[in-house]
Amino acid sequence: MSTGGTIAILGAGKMGEALIAGLVSSGWRPPGQIVAADRRAERLAEISGRFGVRTTESNAEAVAGAEIVVIAVKPQDMEVLLTEIGSLLTPDQTVLSIAAAITTRAIERHLARPVPVVRSMPNTAATVHEGMAGISPGAHAREEHLRRAEELLAHVGRTVRVPEPQLDAVTAVSGSGPAYFALLAESMIEAGILLGLPRETATDLVVQTMFGTAKLLRDEKMHPVELRESVTSPGGTTIAAIRELEQAGVRAAFLNAIQAAMSRSREIAAEAG
Repeated sequence: MSTGGTIAILGAGKMGEALIAGLVSSGWRPPGQIVAADRRAERLAEISGRFGVRTTESNAEAVAGAEIVVIAVKPQDMEVLLTEIGSLLTPDQTVLSIAAAITTRAIERHLARPVPVVRSMPNTAATVHEGMAGISPGAHAREEHLRRAEELLAHVGRTVRVPEPQLDAVTAVSGSGPAYFALLAESMIEAGILLGLPRETATDLVVQTMFGTAKLLRDEKMHPVELRESVTSPGGTTIAAIRELEQAGVRAAFLNAIQAAMSRSREIAAEAG
């Protein structure tokens, strides 16, 4: 497997930029071996100035000779993109789609050849090499293509292989997950301000607490219940807070919210055909 081919990233939106940022900062490819394509010239100028990668307004130019073609456009733009490049892609290339809700079968229908397609759903933490992504193979993707996609994504975070029907759940849990944690952080910071803390102090307290908690859960393999109980003393401050959260239905709200995200992911897939 080649380790020096060009990486084409089609779509320079937030997720495309997150991948570019992660790949450039990791050093896996020099900027000259990464090409970003987008229809917005001003956006490409911004990306080129920030990361030093090659840019083009032509998707056809970007995919020519690329080892991995990353599709990072919005779902509603997918059909136009595939119409443009569907006859150009070859079985020697690996297509990695990170477009939300679009199935590998929907992509393959637009391709003239049996091109290996891998579908993934990373999140924006890829920018700081701490992303999380579910990954699934299409009809023509084999182990080598999965590994190629995993190698790319490994430079911006972690991956887990799942059957493609589970990717809507992955989208709901981890793809949208940063927004849930950001909302929680926002709420805790506002609570700190309400209690008299300066905003900067409240922000430092909340962000570091979230980061440390995540490290305990990941690196120490602590179960969330174990960690929560270790902080919760009988008759103490934490149990008083937990009681309020439970009475407010926070747990049920999260269940309902993530279910709604998964349902919306499936609706988007249906709308995209």
